[in-house]
Amino acid sequence: MRLHKKNKKGRVINMDKQIILASGSPRRKELMTLAGYTFEVKVSEKEEHYKSNVPEEIVKELALQKAEDVAERTEKKKLAVIGADTVVAVDQEILGKPKTEEEAFAMIRKISGRTHQVYTGVAVLDFDDTGKCTVTSHAVKTDVTVYPMTDKEIQTYLSSEEVMDKAGAYGIQGRFAVFIEKIDGDYYNVMGLPISYLYHVLEDGAQLAEESDVLRTVGK
Repeated sequence: MRLHKKNKKGRVINMDKQIILASGSPRRKELMTLAGYTFEVKVSEKEEHYKSNVPEEIVKELALQKAEDVAERTEKKKLAVIGADTVVAVDQEILGKPKTEEEAFAMIRKISGRTHQVYTGVAVLDFDDTGKCTVTSHAVKTDVTVYPMTDKEIQTYLSSEEVMDKAGAYGIQGRFAVFIEKIDGDYYNVMGLPISYLYHVLEDGAQLAEESDVLRTVGK
């Protein structure tokens, strides 16, 4: 793809680079499209596993695994591969995607009337025209407060069929929106992709990412 953008100094940047989103999430695809990117979707086939028990580190690990798996199956020149993973946590307990309606009910009851955290990890593997790669990884946190919900309200929401493919068993952009009291942080992070952070990494590269986020540079 060819992107013509301006950096913070107003200089036009010519980004002649293919972009691959290593995620099958419809929400992430929607946000990338809304941001104006032309990209290809390739879903990682690697089984998820992580070593940490800290939410921020878990999502960073999983996002990087997805990006690396897809990059292994792609020609690594003039390429940016984006991996992302989202979890919901309450009292540091991870709430992933529910496997059953009973699990979904328990998750929503757990966050009802409380503030929980949504963490999204974003990994970018940025390959230049020589194959040299800069690896950037970052986790974004958003605090979400949910109004108290009755069991009947929870059961009614479960019937909406929005719950099974979402971390924490809810989608903030869907019918669950009426139960959100407030959020502190990036709304789009709760949807599954902090698009403003990603935009600045793709636009100006690792220079705009926090130094601690640049894991390594490998290749020629």
